[in-house]
Amino acid sequence: MKCPFCGHEESKVTDSRNATDTNAIKRRRECLSCQKRFTTFEHVDLTIQVKKKDGTYEDFLPEKLIKGLEAACRHTKVSHGQIRSLVNQIMQELVEKQVQQIDTRGLGEIVMNHLKTLDRVAYIRFACVYKRFKDINELTEAIQKISPEEKQSI
Repeated sequence: MKCPFCGHEESKVTDSRNATDTNAIKRRRECLSCQKRFTTFEHVDLTIQVKKKDGTYEDFLPEKLIKGLEAACRHTKVSHGQIRSLVNQIMQELVEKQVQQIDTRGLGEIVMNHLKTLDRVAYIRFACVYKRFKDINELTEAIQKISPEEKQSI
């Protein structure tokens, strides 16, 4: 690790911990030349490919998922921090399962399962976009699939 102050290439780690709300490790370092301290963050490099409905592939982009979830969660009790935490949970699940490729349907199902327990209104909003309901009957069917105790909070 190159020192940002003097450019020396050797440093020692004085402290390591998990960064809050991210899949990162926060390291406090000290340059062995100038003795100045600096902080680095190490992130897991996800190389997950998402297969789209048209058969093309694109890189998994957490920012894209955050944007979609923010739209679904607008005017609900779900905070921006909770959305970021949810995306980090989903990313962690994919890493643990060693997923290298996932289709949009599979990713959408994972997201909906998490949203169902987090906020039912956000779940229905996300489902409307994700499943592309063609009429009110499809939406009604999706709502009916929610258990009775879950419906009470909608």
